[in-house]
Parts: sequence; C-alpha cells; structure tokens
Amino acid sequence: MKKNLSLDTIKRIYSLKSNRIYSLPILILMPHSRCNCRCVMCDIWKGNNNIKQLEENDVVNMLESMRRLNTKLVVMSGGEALMHPNFFRLCEIIKSLKISITLLSTGLLLKKYASEIIAKTDEVIVSLDGSKEIHDRIRNIPNAFDKLKEGVRELKRLNPKFRVTARCVIQKENFYDMPNIVDAAQDIGLNQISFLTADISSDAFNRPGLWDEDKIDEIKLSLEELERFKQVIEDLINTRVKEFKSRFIAESPDKIRKFYYYYAAFQNLCEFPEVQCNAPWISAVVEADGSVRPCFFHKVIGAIRQKDLAGIVNSEESVSFRQDLDVKTNEICRRCVCSLNLSPFTKL
Repeated sequence: MKKNLSLDTIKRIYSLKSNRIYSLPILILMPHSRCNCRCVMCDIWKGNNNIKQLEENDVVNMLESMRRLNTKLVVMSGGEALMHPNFFRLCEIIKSLKISITLLSTGLLLKKYASEIIAKTDEVIVSLDGSKEIHDRIRNIPNAFDKLKEGVRELKRLNPKFRVTARCVIQKENFYDMPNIVDAAQDIGLNQISFLTADISSDAFNRPGLWDEDKIDEIKLSLEELERFKQVIEDLINTRVKEFKSRFIAESPDKIRKFYYYYAAFQNLCEFPEVQCNAPWISAVVEADGSVRPCFFHKVIGAIRQKDLAGIVNSEESVSFRQDLDVKTNEICRRCVCSLNLSPFTKL
C-alpha cells in the first residue's frame, strides 16, 4: 500500500477488493420521473402520466448514508430533474454535506432557472443530439435546440466560469452529423462534448419490456450505414485533432472508433467492444420511486423507503451480486453504452 493515502482512497480500494462498499463516491438520483422531451431512443417520457418523485424526506433520510460512505458527487438525472417542484430544495439538503451536484438536463428549462442552477449546483450536462434541425427532430420538441442554446448562454452570462458540457447519443438519425454536433457545441459555448451509443438492448429508461426488432431497427445502424459511419469517424478524427487534444471532445479517438464496433456487433460482424467498468463498486442509482440499482442497467437491489441506502448497497444480495459480476462476460455489461471506470485515486 502506498504511503500517505487518504482514508477515503483506502476505503475505495477495499470496496473494490472486498465487494463491500466502504466508500460510495458517486450517487445518481432521479428526482422526477417525467421528461419534457419525447426522444426517439428513450421511453422515459411515456411514463409522464404516472408521476413518481423523490420527496424531501427521502433525501434527508439518505444523508447519513452519504456521510458514512463519504459521497463526493450527486448526479441529478432523469427524466428532467428540473421538473421536480422542489428540486432546488433537494439540492440544498444535499449541499448541507458539501457534496458537489451535477445536473443532467434536456436544456429546455435552463434559462428559466439559470440563477438557481448556478447558486445550487456545480455543473450542468445537457443533451445535444445534433445540429439544429436534427436535434429538434430527435427530441420531438419544436425549437428545442434554440431553447437549449438560450439556456446555456444565460448560464454563461451570469457566470462565465460555470461549467456546462453536453452529451450526445449517437444512433441512426444523427451518426452522420457528428462534425456538425462538434460545431454546434462550440457555437453554443459549451465547455465539452461527449459521445456515447444508444442503449437498445436493456430495460432501462422506462422500458419494462425489451424493444422489439422493429423498434431496434429504428435506432441501430444498417450495414450500409455502418460503412458510412466508419468514414464519418475517421474524418472526425482527422479533422478535429485540436478538439481531441484539448479534450473538447471528451472521448479519445480509439474510444470513438469503438462506437462502430458496438453497432457492428448488432449486425454480427464482430464481438461487442470490451467494457471496463466498476460502477457497481463506486456508485448507485436511486430512481424516482426510491428503488435502488447498482447501475442504470442491472436489476433493483432495494428501496430507500424500506431500508437505508448504506444497508442496501451492503446487503447480502448486493455483496453477492458484485462478487459474482464479471463485466467482461456479463451480457448486460457487454452491451453497456455508458460504463464508468473510476480509479480509487481519482479526485472528485
């Protein structure tokens, strides 16, 4: 063991080695089940008539677990978290432990709540699915791009140093637009753009039943599109050297190339790219109804309205799950689109 390691680093190392959670640096909360977009690659919006949300008491009751497990970062996911009627009160409760907050947002409400966002969160990650027309078509919301742009610029007007980045899901309707997406991110004034592929094989994001083949075909790339995608990727890598070097594009060229192989695997052209992930050992997801998952994609392991969070992540079932989980062979992990691999030495 290296000398002068912090206690939290030591706990994170033991969490990875023992499968018991001594430190949970990242906690993902879904404060609200509704969404204000109708994206083609996500079904969260289909549950808008069945509202679920975390209440103040739910968050208050998690504070002791967050304190004991030394949580450093809470990610407010969704749906659209800003649709929660008491969203900023939830942020205040979390901030009582001096925990950083990252807000994931569609961007439609950023301008309306810009002052509160800057005061009570630390970073915003918006969804950017294409240049203007393509973004609006994928989101199924008129003027979604313009509202996103106005919201980001208002945040930057109020605080030029406030970090706002974007995440883009690459799929059939926008893969060819990747260079324009980078241009759009720069024009909007974002600090960074990150890409990932679409989840088309799990029951996450309000899909209690798996998609049928017709729906999957609407998202995955055809054989002809794959050939074009390969060229789009190489052109992006060759023409955006500065953006890759500066990390304005978050992923490395090699990781971007793996996007081709992810979609090629669905056409039986190759195996899925190897995944490196330790999310179930360093994070947990709390859904709007209080259900707890080890990550977005694996099954529910408990509920915060029945048991405290620390007890859930260290239950016999949870420890056994991590002990038996091999991310290289597990079918859910092999097809994962947003793996998280955090070193115990990484500072948050």
